[in-house]
Amino acid sequence: MTESASDRFGSVMGRVTAACARSGRDPSQVTLIGASKSQPLDRMRAAWEAGLEIFGENRVQEALIKMDQLPPEIEWHLIGPLQSNKARKVVPRFTAVHSIDRTKIATALDGEARKQGTRLQGFLEVNLGGESTKHGFEPDTLLDRAGPIGDLEGLEIVGLMAIPPFEPEIEQMRGWFRKLRQLRDELCSRAEWADCPGCLSMGMSNDFEVAVEEGATHIRVGTALFGPRSQPPTNQRKDG
Repeated sequence: MTESASDRFGSVMGRVTAACARSGRDPSQVTLIGASKSQPLDRMRAAWEAGLEIFGENRVQEALIKMDQLPPEIEWHLIGPLQSNKARKVVPRFTAVHSIDRTKIATALDGEARKQGTRLQGFLEVNLGGESTKHGFEPDTLLDRAGPIGDLEGLEIVGLMAIPPFEPEIEQMRGWFRKLRQLRDELCSRAEWADCPGCLSMGMSNDFEVAVEEGATHIRVGTALFGPRSQPPTNQRKDG
């Protein structure tokens, strides 16, 4: 029997609840984001009807097309790389950007949000393993480089995001998630970041339970929610 969208959504939520129970957390502290890059509209609509409220897209143009064809109540997060010249399109349609990998992007989003009279949430992306194929702030310089963007008017930095290096054993991911949590704690201990909620966007289909146990507040889940993609992705970043 083919697994339904409702079955997959229920399974993921059940696993989140179990991970929270193991770590003494309230499941309401974890936000589930459906990583929907390259997923067809019928699967996304079925996931929405099953209870999924937030979708995360990698590409701005693909997301804008989907937004016009899916329920307007859906909340959209950008979880893929962003060029500063796309800030004008992102600000009015997305609630949060998880992939702020340099101060230039933060400044562009802040300026556009102020111009449009709105406020956007953002996560600073950290390249935990220093991998050349990934983007993000370096862990060793994050605290100093993030200083100038700690109190922007249009962009509220709510926490950190990372895609850790691949590990053959899921349990080995725990150390990377702890490293991001420790960076978050160091950041939020600084006076200029005292009001930061300290969110942690980490964990995808294969490792989100460990991420939740280590404090994830936002998990980006793709395959476990939607099933395999109908077309192979051209880019493996942030695809859940």
